[in-house]
Amino acid sequence: MSRRRTPSGVPGEPEPDPTRLGDALAAIGDELGLADPRVVGALAGRWPEVVGEAVAGHARLRSMRGDVVTIAVESGAWATQLRYLHDDLLARIARIVGAGVVREVRVVVEAR
Repeated sequence: MSRRRTPSGVPGEPEPDPTRLGDALAAIGDELGLADPRVVGALAGRWPEVVGEAVAGHARLRSMRGDVVTIAVESGAWATQLRYLHDDLLARIARIVGAGVVREVRVVVEAR
């Protein structure tokens, strides 16, 4: 048995094109102040490239709200290192997701 789609629009008007799921989630995220999930996915997927191979095991992408990325690290020493690299991190992130998408990087110490 197949499902029939019932008309939901005004009679005589064409049905709107379906919205892609990723676009719908991005629109909802914008309304809530959340980051585009595609941006977060790109950063998470290339995390060692963002923070460097040596640091990747000690730092994780904690969150992204608007244009602010928060990185969680396991100690104050790693936090200091990443804060020192702030401008380099922004440049690396821009190469991955585009200029201006991320404007600030925050680093927090979070015990694992």
